[in-house]
Amino acid sequence: QVQLVESGGGLVQPGGSLRLSCAASASMHSFNEMGWYRQAPGRLRELVAKFTTSGSTYYADFVKGRFTISRDYGKNAFYLQLNSLRPEDTAVYYCNADSRGVDQDLQPYEYDYWGRGTQVTVSS
Repeated sequence: QVQLVESGGGLVQPGGSLRLSCAASASMHSFNEMGWYRQAPGRLRELVAKFTTSGSTYYADFVKGRFTISRDYGKNAFYLQLNSLRPEDTAVYYCNADSRGVDQDLQPYEYDYWGRGTQVTVSS
């Protein structure tokens, strides 16, 4: 069972920065997509940024130009740099990865992995 563990959340003032990390317990080469979601109180979980299967990056419109996703295969970790933070960025941030393919019996499989989340609070 693959585990993802987030770290780096905290309390920051508006305009400040944080760097979130997601450590994976297995090789990230087994992942198809990996990314970050967030969930604010009373709201649905929403996609923030991700690496697609082709290796390109996707950003939600509300974070374009402020957040940057990156990864380090050598450390089995991926990251989210959050800059120019706003109070509306306050949420629990979750890392996610999926693994899809065909097993040795030619049966398709798909696994979806989630971390437990790290709280980001933007407040003065």
